[in-house]
Formats: sequence, structure tokens, C-alpha cells
Amino acid sequence: MKLLNLKNAGLEIGQKLLVYSRTNLHRPSVRIGLACGLLLLAYIGSSLYHSGSFSSGSNKKNDLAGGTADVKGEGPITTTVTRALVADVPVSIDAVGTVQALNTVTIRTQVDGRLLRLAFSEGQDVHKDDILAEIDPALYLAQYEQAVAKKAQDEANLANARIDLARYEKLIAAKYASHQQYSTQKALVQQLEAQVRADQAALDSAKTTLDYATIRSPIEGRAGIRLVDVGNLLKTTDQNGIVVVTQLKPIFVMFTLPQQSLLSVQKAQKAGIASVLALGSDNASPIAQGELAVIDNQIDQLTGTVRLKAQFENTDLSLWPGQFINVRLMLDTLKDAIVTPSPAVQRGPNGSFVYVLGEDGRAHMRSVTTGRQDESQVVITSGLTAGEVVIASGFSRLSDGSKVRVMNAESIDSGDKSGGAAKKSFENKNDIPLKKSSQGSPKQEAMPK
Repeated sequence: MKLLNLKNAGLEIGQKLLVYSRTNLHRPSVRIGLACGLLLLAYIGSSLYHSGSFSSGSNKKNDLAGGTADVKGEGPITTTVTRALVADVPVSIDAVGTVQALNTVTIRTQVDGRLLRLAFSEGQDVHKDDILAEIDPALYLAQYEQAVAKKAQDEANLANARIDLARYEKLIAAKYASHQQYSTQKALVQQLEAQVRADQAALDSAKTTLDYATIRSPIEGRAGIRLVDVGNLLKTTDQNGIVVVTQLKPIFVMFTLPQQSLLSVQKAQKAGIASVLALGSDNASPIAQGELAVIDNQIDQLTGTVRLKAQFENTDLSLWPGQFINVRLMLDTLKDAIVTPSPAVQRGPNGSFVYVLGEDGRAHMRSVTTGRQDESQVVITSGLTAGEVVIASGFSRLSDGSKVRVMNAESIDSGDKSGGAAKKSFENKNDIPLKKSSQGSPKQEAMPK
């Protein structure tokens, strides 16, 4: 109403100024008055424009809000929710290890000679005492035959000396020979017996040297790439060798852990639950299952770490010597722990907290104390009970008391609303068997990764 009166007054003043100015425009006072009137009209027009704009904007806002404008102009926040569940959570430590062969042998020649034959294929699995290579045995066969002949000669001389000794014994009894002759012959027999024993030792040495010309595998394993070719002259001083044989079954993995974890590892090993899992490059997919074999007897003072060795059967050859691998050492199992997904736990200046969905459909902030946690779930030690519904997404706009709209309400409603009635079996994505020991599992503190 006021705006309408102001508009009418402005039009009336404008008409009067227009009529008066036509008749008295030549007077200076009239021109000044006309200018003042125009300014007044401009002011009135500006007031009318702004008032109309604000009124229009308010009407538009009311129209968008359905006639009842919200003070904040915000609707319910879209979120997803989950329930706090009870689960058995394994306690483990992750590390990076190096795969090492159980035995690695570089096959070298023990005699000089020309390489006649390689009796293996590169990459072939060989057994113990399998022939790998042959060196020209002609020289060593001749030495062996010479040793055989020398022994035969000395054995013949010994046999003749023993016959003479028997004769001298009869002559001494009949007093037809002196005791000096008998003693000399007896000493000769002993000398020839010693010579025969020396010939036997020389014969054994020649036979061993001849056997060296045929090179056999000392272990069971896999042959690598050959280092020499047939026809080459091999010497005992060669450093490269002929081939490297590596034992792949079983196999070891060496890794290090901080010295602070040593006590927990020792307790787990004593209880018989120290399982070791080899993981893929994504640190999630399991490759092989093994056992902790050795804890080193000293701590490295430079790094403050202790070395450990785990043994794997490696029946499928999934582990290869020299390979870097992620390992996960099983230490303990937290029984009946309350767990929530990791994204549901937020951090603030006062510590960790979660948003619990109330019966009024609003989010309520609650402080919690967390224990062991990983990339997928968190153990809640206090502040939350099993079965409560916690918000798992939409935290950028969420605040205490915010109205929320749940996207996965059907999946939550179809689940166990009592929370603790059905115990969730822990989703062991690493397939670590939870071993049981007669001594019981050692009590471990929840160690965050």
C-alpha cells in the first residue's frame, strides 16, 4: 500500500513539473527546481525497483520451499549406515621379506679337463646324485689303472715274502738258519704289507679322482642356466662354475620386525600360533601359508630390528628365490570384539568419534575408543555397543543432530536388529588359520598398523 501511494505521488509530481517547465523554462529558478524534481523522481524510481526485486526474490524462495521456507535452506543428508558387529579379529604384523632358497649350490669341477657332455636341460628339476656333466676321464682312468697295477705288484711281493718267512720259521726250529735271517725276513714282510696299504690308499685316491670326472647333483632342486658350453677346458680354479642348482621345496622367507614386537612374536611362537602368510603386491591376496621357523639370536643395533625366517612348503612354486614379498605374521586373536568399518570412525580434536543413527532419524555424535584397526575395519573398545547403527558415509555435510536419509535402509532392516544375538564370524580375507594351542593364546595388546 505504501509503495502504491509513493508511486502515485511520484507520477503526480512529474506531471506538474512537466506543465510548469513548458511555460517558465526561461527562468533560472525554474531550471533549478526542475533539476531537483528530476532527482526526486530518480530516488522514488530506485526505491520502487529495489522493493520490487526483494519482494520477488522472497516470493521465489518461498515458492521453492513449498511455501514454508527453511531457515538454513538444507534438506536431509543422504548417507549409508552399518551395524556394529561382534567378531573374532586376528592380530598380525605386516612386513616386507625376501624369498631365499633352502639350499643353493654352484656346481664346479674338482678336476681339470675338457667338458664332454652336459646331462641336464636348463630349468630342469634334478634329483640328488643325478649326473649333470662329464669331463674327459682318460687321464684319470690311466692313473687309476696304474694304481691298480702297483698294488697287484706289491701284493705279489708280499705273498713271496710270507712264503720265505714260513721257511725260515722251519729252519730256525731245526737250527739250520740264524735268528738274524728270520728277523730280516719278518721285517720285509711287514714292510711289504705297509706298501700294499699305501697302494690301496693310492688306488682309492685315483678312483675318487676318476669319479670327479662325472659331476653329480649334491641336492634335489632345479638347474639354472648353464654357465659353460660343451668343449670348454675346465679348471678347478674357475669361479663361475658349470650351473647353479637351487632347492625350491621347501623355501624360506627372510623379513625383519621392530624390536618392540619381539616379545609378542616370542609368545606367539611359544604358543604355536605364529603363522606366516605371504601376500601379493596388493598386500591383500594370499599366495602361500607358512610357519615361523627361526628368530635371530641378536638385534641389529643400527636399525633396531630383528631378523626372522619363515618356512613355506612351496608345493606350487608360488615363491621364487630373490623375490620381494609382503608377509603377515599372526600373533593373536581378539575374541568377541566390537567392530565397525574403518570409514565410520572419524577423528576430531577430542579424539575418535562416530555418528550413531537415532530413532528420530538424526545423526548423533558419540566419542569412542579404538583398538586394533586396518584398512577395512576398526575394533571399538568403548563407546559403542553391538547392534547399534552407525553412519558410514556423507561426513562432509554431517553434523551433530543433522537429519539424514538412509540409502541402504533395506539391508540394515533385513539384518539382525538385536546386534549381539548372532555373532559374526570374522571375514578372514587373508585365509590365516586360527590355530589353537593347549597353552592358550598369549594376551596381546591391540597394535594398530
